[in-house]
Amino acid sequence: MNRCHPTALTRRDSLVSLSTLLVTALLPAGAAQAQAVQRNFPPKALRGLMVVAQPPLVAMDDHPTRLSPGARILDPDNRLVRPATLVSQALVVNYTLDQRGQVHQVWILSEAEAKEKRPGMGVQRNFVFESQQTAPAGTPARNSN
Repeated sequence: MNRCHPTALTRRDSLVSLSTLLVTALLPAGAAQAQAVQRNFPPKALRGLMVVAQPPLVAMDDHPTRLSPGARILDPDNRLVRPATLVSQALVVNYTLDQRGQVHQVWILSEAEAKEKRPGMGVQRNFVFESQQTAPAGTPARNSN
């Protein structure tokens, strides 16, 4: 005894294939639109150079610190990135700190976003190391023996 009508199967199959076709046609448009999204960073976000030593240990502008529990790292397309994939890479980022001073939210910046000014970029010192000073012209270089 056949309970399914043959035309019902073909109609359902045609609807499934039509919906699949529509979804695949709309995917490239959605991907292009997602890339053009401008990210808005919180006003308290700082700029820094992040190097992941061994998760959760990171260095922000040469200052060792930690990622907070539940910290999120987002790439330029706002996709979640695992810290272990970024080990030993120097990345220009915007970041926020939690109440303990640990890095809580990180946005890896695109080239255009990195050009925007934001507080906190770079290590600021009020002194210059002797090795960074240039010798005046005609002065012989010191021998470090």
